[in-house]
Amino acid sequence: MSTLAAARADNFYYPPEWTPKQGGLNKFHGQHALRERAKKIDQGILVIRFEMPYNIWCGGCNSMIAKGVRFNAEKKQVGNYYSTKIWSFSMKAACCKQEIVIQTDPKNCEYLIISGAQKKTEDYDVEDAETFALPADEERGKLSDPFYRLEHQEEDLQKKKEAEPVIVRLQRVSDARHSDDYVLNKALRARLRSQKKRVSEEEATSRKMGINIRLLPSTKEDAASAAHVKFSSKFERNRKDKRALIHAASIFPEAPGSSLSNKKLLDLEVKRRKISAAAASNLLTGGFKPSSMSKGPISSVRHKQNSRRF
Repeated sequence: MSTLAAARADNFYYPPEWTPKQGGLNKFHGQHALRERAKKIDQGILVIRFEMPYNIWCGGCNSMIAKGVRFNAEKKQVGNYYSTKIWSFSMKAACCKQEIVIQTDPKNCEYLIISGAQKKTEDYDVEDAETFALPADEERGKLSDPFYRLEHQEEDLQKKKEAEPVIVRLQRVSDARHSDDYVLNKALRARLRSQKKRVSEEEATSRKMGINIRLLPSTKEDAASAAHVKFSSKFERNRKDKRALIHAASIFPEAPGSSLSNKKLLDLEVKRRKISAAAASNLLTGGFKPSSMSKGPISSVRHKQNSRRF
């Protein structure tokens, strides 16, 4: 039981009615060893995990499917190239359920899109990519000539001599930068500590403000955009609402069946006018209110007695 397969075999359950003469457990249960992956094995189709070999454009929704995305594909043989089998992989895109069919091309050692998608053409400049240009087919044929190969080797050696100082200098810089593991580890841990401290401070500030999420540090753009925003106070909102209701109300008496809101608004407007008129009269008389002194039972009795005397 030293191998993993042998250890895994001990976990299989053998029912009491099973006998060694009936074969393995798969044969006893009447199922394939690959289970759901072999549900179409009678048609020569096996379900596998297929990885996209290059970037493609989906034929259904025209969205890009990146290289390396995996699918559950149905694999089957569709032909032969001499003694090499040609395999076909059919799968459905996750974006729009478009069926994509890809086949192997043993002659050119690549994959071909048969239907459902289109290969994304990507051209790179040799200088921008900092790579070497591969020789063309004509130059490959000329390399069989010993004199041409000798001239080609001399050019390669010359390029190597020209690029060698730069490569050596870059190697020295890399070695000096990554030679001391302790310094690199110390710098990394210091940066992580400062980052954790900053995150904890931001979380504490957010909790003080009653916010459950961490707020990022403010920037000049945030301050400028916040300065242009004007928030109206509660008093201003209430005043605007009251003025809008007063302007919407009618100055004529309402019908008996009208709503009470307009009457209330009119009563409020009348009271406001009375208060403003009383305040204006107080300012003119210097605070003296003769109308208030004439009220009451004593003032009325004195007025009657004076009228009887005359």
